[in-house]
Amino acid sequence: MPVFDTLRIDHDPQNPRVARLLLNRAEHYNAITDRTPADIRAAVEWANADPAVHVIVVEGAGKGFCGGYDLVHYGQGDIDHPCQQERHPWDPMADYAVMKRNTEDFMSLWRSAKPTIAKVHGAAVAGGSDIALCCDLLVIAEDARIGYMPTRVWGCPTTAMWTYRLGPARAKQLMFTGDVIDGRTALAWGLANEAVPADQLDARTMALAERIAGVPSSHLAMHKLVVNQVMLTMGLEQSQQMATVFDGITRHNPEGLWFRRYAQEKGFKAAVQWRDSGQPIPEGDEARALIREMESRRPPRG
Repeated sequence: MPVFDTLRIDHDPQNPRVARLLLNRAEHYNAITDRTPADIRAAVEWANADPAVHVIVVEGAGKGFCGGYDLVHYGQGDIDHPCQQERHPWDPMADYAVMKRNTEDFMSLWRSAKPTIAKVHGAAVAGGSDIALCCDLLVIAEDARIGYMPTRVWGCPTTAMWTYRLGPARAKQLMFTGDVIDGRTALAWGLANEAVPADQLDARTMALAERIAGVPSSHLAMHKLVVNQVMLTMGLEQSQQMATVFDGITRHNPEGLWFRRYAQEKGFKAAVQWRDSGQPIPEGDEARALIREMESRRPPRG
């Protein structure tokens, strides 16, 4: 079996037609690192190359599915990274290249000829929701949470899947508020295929996977291509291109830079508490003034 830094994949021991892809950074709520997107793509390619595999179940180790990008590192640290440039002017195309590649890696789940099922417990939030929604089907625990809180500040979901999975009205509600919804609501809104008590999640997901795994892989691939083509015709790729550009802007406009400076000064937890509390996010000239104040208090770089 292939070996990865951030996940593992193997045949289900009871049914080799089912591959199980486990996001495996439980101590960090399976937060996304620079390696995670490429590991996902490579794992999906391995499963697609194995003729025994008919369906892929994607799940998270530990307390939840995925808490999104490891933003304690990206948001709080003083780093020089293509997506968070500290020591020279922001290069939008360098930022876009990295985030576009990450998006394409996540989308390997969507493009996979073998159907993919996200099995969500705990939470699939921010970038973690991108991974979940790139899967074809979603089975979620009733008490699990899914959403994209960074739409309030410092983020735009680059896979743009919310509109295609929820429809425009529901997608706008979640994008405008940054709210998360539980599994029951996800089912009622049509985002999830099934919502079950947490202690039944594995059994129900595997029952669905095994039902799918009994269908010839060629038939599964053809049916998936037809449905995916509808989404492409609706403009999915163009939506993702726009969302990926906007994601970079949200991290470097006055509001995004205020959020980063606040996280560096007060800690990322405090910045997230402000973001999610509902109190207004500083914007425009107010954000610029606060940035100047915080930068005046920063110790000089070594």
